[in-house]
Amino acid sequence: MIKRRQFIDTLAIGSLAAVSPLLGRAATTGRVVVVGGGMAGATAAKYLRLWSSRSIEVTLVEPSAAYTSNIMSNLVVTGQYDPSILRYDWSRLVSSFGVKLVRGAVTAVVPGAAAGTWVVSVAGPSGTTTLPCDRVVLAPGIQFDEMPMTGATAQAAPVLHAWQAGPQTVTLRDQLRSLPATGTFVMTIPKAPYRCPPGPYERACVVADYLKRNKPAARIVVLDANADIVAEKENFSRAFTMLYGANLTYLPGRTVTSAWVEAGKAGGSVDVSLASGQTERHAADVLNVIPPHRAGAIVQTLGLADATGYAPVDGRSFESTLPGKAGLHVIGDASKTTLPKAGHVGNQGAKICADAIVRAFAHLDPYPTPTANSACFSPISNTQASWLTAIYQYEQDAATGAWRFVARDQVSGLTGATEAAGATSGQFSDMHKWYRTLMAETFT
Repeated sequence: MIKRRQFIDTLAIGSLAAVSPLLGRAATTGRVVVVGGGMAGATAAKYLRLWSSRSIEVTLVEPSAAYTSNIMSNLVVTGQYDPSILRYDWSRLVSSFGVKLVRGAVTAVVPGAAAGTWVVSVAGPSGTTTLPCDRVVLAPGIQFDEMPMTGATAQAAPVLHAWQAGPQTVTLRDQLRSLPATGTFVMTIPKAPYRCPPGPYERACVVADYLKRNKPAARIVVLDANADIVAEKENFSRAFTMLYGANLTYLPGRTVTSAWVEAGKAGGSVDVSLASGQTERHAADVLNVIPPHRAGAIVQTLGLADATGYAPVDGRSFESTLPGKAGLHVIGDASKTTLPKAGHVGNQGAKICADAIVRAFAHLDPYPTPTANSACFSPISNTQASWLTAIYQYEQDAATGAWRFVARDQVSGLTGATEAAGATSGQFSDMHKWYRTLMAETFT
């Protein structure tokens, strides 16, 4: 049995074993530009300063005035929490760790005059800034694939995904509140990999819970491009069938081909295809389509992504493995590894990357077999939550020789992640402790 306190504290453990041999060494020097201030980027900026005893100069480039957490955003959609619980900024990274913050969007990253250096161009409020550096850490998150329209484009409104928390989260909340008493909320789930594997099923549960409590004659239809639930299968299956059977219809194996919302309205329709070749059209009073997505635009612009849309990296350092890209690291949701794309994992991967860069400036190789912890809580209702956790060990596949992160049970060491035996109110309380701990560990 995993103790609650142990589970909550595991986020601070991952990757620390890798960096401990460097602590106390002579200070290293270097310049690093971190692009993107989300869970991965903020963590990388903080730990590059911390683990180098502030000898590495770190500049964090971020276009937004604040970060809006995707974690816990589903409970903002249902109106249980105010959007303010999602907002964080980088003021403590600046004041406590000496991270330099530059507001703007990166437009180019080109080789510098000296071998092995780079120059990052940033378009900001005061014009273009150029930042020379030795290494670049890219943490741009994701961008969404364009969704084909079912109806006339001229009469269409944006189809909400609310999978990047912010204004769409609040709009979807308001649409849910306005759903007719006998209305239908239709949401879609893209084929894996996508951001936060349990997240869409979590959203389905909390929306179904909201309907059950407030609009019992309404229902939610979940169209999943995957053949089955991809994370926390036992707990979500139990919730779908036993808790929300009357309010929730789960239809796997449905890939969205087009969607449409009429201007000025929340409802519309979505077309899906099945493996059999059949097609279906589902009408909705509120339509929530989570499109397929890929690494953020700057990763695509710099040619760091492969055909999957994500950036292949060396798991020891998160440095690009593509020719001519040495010194460019890609972390968080934008990287292509066998780690899940999630906020907690972004924090962990950023630490592995930071450790490797500190070592590189000290003329040392990356730690050869880093570990990363994955942990998350999932609200199943407005009072109960479940959890999922695994230790990811970077190891070589005996058959193929490929290196990858392999999930192992935190207690037994067997392959695979561990999920809670069930959803409980105690775990709902622990979810808040985990969230506060993770965000404080990242941003302060």
